[in-house]
Amino acid sequence: MQGRSVKRRRGPPRQIGIVQQMFHRETQKSPLMAAVTLSELIFHSTVRSVRQGHGNAIYGLLINVFQTASMLLVFYFVMTLIGMRGAALRGDYFLYMMTGISVFMAHTKTMGAVSGAGAALSQMQQHGPMTTAVSIASAALGALYLQVLTMAVLLYGYHVLFTPITISQPIPAMGMVIMAWLYGVALGLVLLGMRPWAPRLVQILQSIYTRASMFASGKMFVANSLSYTLLQFFDWNPLFHIIDQTRGFVFINYNPHHTSVSYPIYAMLVVAMIGMMGEFYTRRRVSASWSAR
Repeated sequence: MQGRSVKRRRGPPRQIGIVQQMFHRETQKSPLMAAVTLSELIFHSTVRSVRQGHGNAIYGLLINVFQTASMLLVFYFVMTLIGMRGAALRGDYFLYMMTGISVFMAHTKTMGAVSGAGAALSQMQQHGPMTTAVSIASAALGALYLQVLTMAVLLYGYHVLFTPITISQPIPAMGMVIMAWLYGVALGLVLLGMRPWAPRLVQILQSIYTRASMFASGKMFVANSLSYTLLQFFDWNPLFHIIDQTRGFVFINYNPHHTSVSYPIYAMLVVAMIGMMGEFYTRRRVSASWSAR
């Protein structure tokens, strides 16, 4: 017994692992398969972002419809109270309110969704297929889905229950809604890149911008009715141009003279580039120890 040497028994898992490494071959996906996989991942992540606040998707849609309808009612009573309803455009007053509030909601909701998307250190990013780009895209698409569906429900309900409505140029008008959505994505990227450095400051800035846009977006009046002095207080805001151009495409008898389509496009591209650079810089330098207590 003393002269007998004790041999260590090597378990089969190590041998199996070595064999698997010897005969394992990395397969590269074709560009088409990679695009399909990425699209599927964005789709499932978008569904998760839509149902994140509410387990029932229909309940979440109804809440969004109720919020927009509440803003429409408040807007109607305020305009009637201050006597500015007569200064609106010739045409359906509900469309006049929708062109302001729906574009404003699409912009602010998207900005909030993108700025609160999964950061580089979130738990969802620990899964292999997930990236920050997928989180940002899913948050933006989820916000666009809810806002477009809300607009469709309200317009169809008004068209059926009250009076038929006609939109002069529906495709360009929808294009301006998409532009407001893209501008919200760009601003959300800027806030997303700033959030790990100063989360409280970002929350304050987002709240200030949202409340300032309630008036500075021009959803309560049209640009053609403003004097040159008042126009200077709103002309800087790309959302002001987007809403005014939307009304030009919706109403056949309104032609915007003081706003343009090109200015929001240039502003959106500049802000988007700043946001992408800021998010990339933050993602490379963010650390989990920043939030340690």
